[in-house]
Amino acid sequence: MRRQTASRPDGSSSVSQPRARTVVVLAAGEGKRMKSALPKVLHPLLGRTLVGHVLAATGSLGADRTVVVVGHGADRVEAHLAGIAPAATPVLQAEQNGTGHAVRIALAAVPETAGSVVVINGDVPLLRSETVDQLVAAHEAAGAAATVLAAAVDNPAGLGRIVRDHAGRLERIVEERDATPEQRAIREINAGSYVFDAARLRAALGKLSTDNDQGEEYLTDVFGLLVDAGEPVGVHVADDATETLGCNDRYELAGLRRLLRDRVNERWMRSGVTILDPATTWIDVTVTVERDAVIDQNTQLLGTTTIGAEATVGPDTTLIDTAVGAGATVLRTHAVGAEIGPEASVGPYAYLRPDTRLARKAKVGTFVETKKATIGEGSKIPHLSYVGDATIGEQSNIGAATVFVNYDGVAKHHTTIGSHARTGADNMFVAPVEVGDGAYTAAGSVIIQDVPPGAMAVARGQQRNVDGWVLRKRAGTAAADAARRAGAAGAEAARRPGADDGGAVDRADGTVGPGADDGATE
Repeated sequence: MRRQTASRPDGSSSVSQPRARTVVVLAAGEGKRMKSALPKVLHPLLGRTLVGHVLAATGSLGADRTVVVVGHGADRVEAHLAGIAPAATPVLQAEQNGTGHAVRIALAAVPETAGSVVVINGDVPLLRSETVDQLVAAHEAAGAAATVLAAAVDNPAGLGRIVRDHAGRLERIVEERDATPEQRAIREINAGSYVFDAARLRAALGKLSTDNDQGEEYLTDVFGLLVDAGEPVGVHVADDATETLGCNDRYELAGLRRLLRDRVNERWMRSGVTILDPATTWIDVTVTVERDAVIDQNTQLLGTTTIGAEATVGPDTTLIDTAVGAGATVLRTHAVGAEIGPEASVGPYAYLRPDTRLARKAKVGTFVETKKATIGEGSKIPHLSYVGDATIGEQSNIGAATVFVNYDGVAKHHTTIGSHARTGADNMFVAPVEVGDGAYTAAGSVIIQDVPPGAMAVARGQQRNVDGWVLRKRAGTAAADAARRAGAAGAEAARRPGADDGGAVDRADGTVGPGADDGATE
């Protein structure tokens, strides 16, 4: 790509020493075409907001101060800045009278500003820190009064044009609304990022007028004023024009999201990560993935998620703020704020809620939900269970269809299962309760008391069989026919005088006692 280095009017050039730096981010616009109650710069894009991406791109400059000009939705933008960039200074532009007006307000808030002033629009989330560094370095090395970042694009519609003179030097920047037909044919556009010498910028801002189509103070007019004054100005052309793209509506935002997705996925694949279907894999810029991890299709890795070496994640998986250990397998799972240990196994169709912790080789299987649960090394919850507010020791097995009953309607309570314990299928553990090391619980039990180590807990009613019930109460059904063919005990029931369908096995010797009804066995 073509680059131009600024020079003094006499043709000489100079290399200046590093100067003080101030970053000004323009984030006051409403973004009407977004058609959203959310301020434009707060729309999310793979782990950061639009303005968050811009602030991240300027982080490597080591600026002495960062000023963010806010306007529409100022309270929400300021609250967001307090969370992601507490050192930044928000400055209110109550009336949006143009970019020049915005920068003038920003500099008035930091009157001690000297050296280089970097001004960037708050809606260019694909801008790389390397490009910003190169822009500033070129400006300072040339001793320029101002330098603009430019890009060559196929479709410049709606963008300001870089107008050069016959020698290829910057003459002025023209907004499309004010451009002539010849200027609109120019494909080199203003990317909305600039570097200025602070003193020269202040002087030029005081000379801006509103004599243009929008009746606003254009920051871009500073370049024409500096050229007319014989000051050195420069153009730095971005290597990749996609870095300079902004967005005006949801459709364009989706386009930026796809471009950023592809950039992120390419970076991980080139660093040794396997992504089986990049088109359906979405990885936030805040995520970390180690070498030889495998990411299967339809997977989202969001927030502060980390994936260990040789782990396999997906397909059809969403992980939010979740750590996955080396060699772990996470299949068709939704996890939030969870920790999955090395060589652990999760899914398919598992839901790990916040504060779930799986140790090495632990397993959470099919249709299992966990919350505030610590699961020890090698322990398993294979299927169809809810485990909340619980601690499970090492090498224990939780039977199918188990529920940890942690809520009494007012407060949550904790359940502890020891190491090497075996709990039966269809158990309920009514917290607070503790099952000791090596203990067993019988299938179908409702455990409401502590179980000592090594004990077997049985908490269920005694089984009762009412002989001949189907033949008497469901005569003519397929079940009755099957029972008759199998030699069911209808004859035995008929030989017992006075026996009726309400009998129940309630005596110590197992004989049927009177008085129970047929509902007792259903």
